[in-house]
Amino acid sequence: MTQNTNNESQTYRHVVLVGLITSTQDEERTREYLDELAFLADTNSMQPVKRFVQRLEQPDTNTYVGSGKLQEIKAYLSDNSDSVDAVIFDDELSPRQLRNIEKELQVRIIDRTILILEIFLQRAQTSYAKTQVEMAHLQYMLPRLTRMWTHLDRQRGGGATSRGMGETQIEADKRIIKSRIALLREELTRIDRQMFTQRQNRGKMVRVALVGYTNVGKSTLMNLLAKTDVFAENKLFATLDTTVRKVTIDNLPFLLSDTVGFIRKLPHHLIESFKSTLDEVREGACG
Repeated sequence: MTQNTNNESQTYRHVVLVGLITSTQDEERTREYLDELAFLADTNSMQPVKRFVQRLEQPDTNTYVGSGKLQEIKAYLSDNSDSVDAVIFDDELSPRQLRNIEKELQVRIIDRTILILEIFLQRAQTSYAKTQVEMAHLQYMLPRLTRMWTHLDRQRGGGATSRGMGETQIEADKRIIKSRIALLREELTRIDRQMFTQRQNRGKMVRVALVGYTNVGKSTLMNLLAKTDVFAENKLFATLDTTVRKVTIDNLPFLLSDTVGFIRKLPHHLIESFKSTLDEVREGACG
């Protein structure tokens, strides 16, 4: 994955968005999700140029969309091969779906989860946020390592020797990633304890948490009320770290917390990783 922290100067890449209307997601909801996906893409310096939507009872277990729709997307990519860099799917793709779609379309395939993780990787500032995002990213990549080693098969013509080499490297990488995840989990547990102690030390002061959808103005409101300079930008997930400031209004002092914004279909690995941020929200709501 390529990180680029200077999105202002980055050339926008053209992408195609793909979504589904299912038995549990009607047409209006799908349109809202794709609008949100387009905003996520824009935040990651990508410009959506085409949308494909299909009505299915549920995602196809092999290719997410049906074979006919996949061929329709393939034809569009063939006609626009010089201008489209990637296809973004509006759900998390399984390793099988990812492998099959890449094989058919022959372009970079991105799902909603990795798109959000890329944005988080770019915007994490503190060591705590970076640790949270790295662990979520590794948990996402672990079951998808196989597709990183298909080049071995291509180099040796798909023989048994090359597959053996690939499998050996995959197993080694899995051990490294699992070990890294374990270390990151220990580090997050340690930081969680520190943050819990900090919250306990705040005493009985009233606590207020700014909670809401990402990019609705929580950080801007924080800056106005607390006269601070919390980073605010018209992009999704401008704030990843919880910021706490003491505010006094009409002689009433309270602690105001600015937190990471919510988003629909948030990757479950990130929900687990941002436990302390969610704890801040819960304590603010109960304070």
